[in-house]
Amino acid sequence: MTRAELAGKIDLTLLSPVATELNIASLVADGLNYRFASVCVPPCHVALARSIIRDNPLKITAVTGFPLGFSSADSKLFESVEAAGCGASEIDMVMNVSLFKSGRTSAVEKEIRRVVEALPGAVIKVIIEACYLTDQEKRLALELSVNAGARFVKTSTGWGPGGARVEDIRLLHDAAQGRILLKASGGIKTTGDALEMIGAGADRVGSSSGVAIVEGFYG
Repeated sequence: MTRAELAGKIDLTLLSPVATELNIASLVADGLNYRFASVCVPPCHVALARSIIRDNPLKITAVTGFPLGFSSADSKLFESVEAAGCGASEIDMVMNVSLFKSGRTSAVEKEIRRVVEALPGAVIKVIIEACYLTDQEKRLALELSVNAGARFVKTSTGWGPGGARVEDIRLLHDAAQGRILLKASGGIKTTGDALEMIGAGADRVGSSSGVAIVEGFYG
């Protein structure tokens, strides 16, 4: 793997509630400079990111239902469609863990499918917040995401009590059997962290430390 290939697997992320427009502009500049897979930003900053990127190939990821996932299905759909309309080509939507834990898996799958079907040209990633789930529930969350047509399962928001774990990526990779891609996110700070996740089966890594990760790579 080259440094450029590593950068192409990273969503450079800034989801701080106190991130300013200047911070977002700096993030986008880094995204363009290092050619990351995307910049991952709050929905309110998608239009700003798009205005800076213009015709460059850098993609924009917007988070929706973030960070708790228990907003209504209609509001999550609206938020996702609006973000796409402002320029996001990838949507990282938080699964409704509350309904999932209540056994309402059909409702969870339907919510994901509605976003997938409303945005056929977008890459939909489902954040399952794995730290709250048993191994069996992680597998079930992946199956719901596959059935609903999502492109990725993502491990975590980074706001829960636990972030990305190599064990979870291995478990999800085994369960996926090539049917859906995996994004590791939450607490990935170093080059070693990122490479370990990729080695375990992650197709994408989300990190606010993307620049340090790429700068630390000497492969």
